[in-house]
Amino acid sequence: MDGDRALTTLSWDGVTATAARLADAVRTDQVPDVLVGVLRGGVIPAVLLAHILGVRTVRAVEVLHTTDDSVNAAKSAAPLVDNAASLGDLTGADVLVVDDIAGSGDTAARTVELVRSAGAARVRTAVLVVNLGNWRRAQRPGELLTYIGTVVIGWVIFPWENS
Repeated sequence: MDGDRALTTLSWDGVTATAARLADAVRTDQVPDVLVGVLRGGVIPAVLLAHILGVRTVRAVEVLHTTDDSVNAAKSAAPLVDNAASLGDLTGADVLVVDDIAGSGDTAARTVELVRSAGAARVRTAVLVVNLGNWRRAQRPGELLTYIGTVVIGWVIFPWENS
């Protein structure tokens, strides 16, 4: 049950250290042309990664799956997309999609579809945290997500959120 899962609180130091590790892995595979942060929480690690990697082009797209910001919030049946046009033209670009957390994996999968539809030649994904307690896809997190910072079971509170 959701109520039985642990609550993980991350510090800014923990987030920046995880972002640095993710950046090292990304750099090994090639620095992308564009980073796309998933609004809201994914924009913060996207900007951190952009600075570490020296990438100046950062875009954002709103793909929501949780219905509110409360701990163990319910999820909509499918991720809801608002203003996919905010991605702009990504024709031929190497794009890194960044989010703070992957729960079910649905938001990441939907965002990758959007980025491919915008013309990206290569799409990779990076998340600070995977919550295995909510994972429901047949594929394992490492089969959907290119770079994973850490794995937990339970709700995560990031330093930019109200606890």
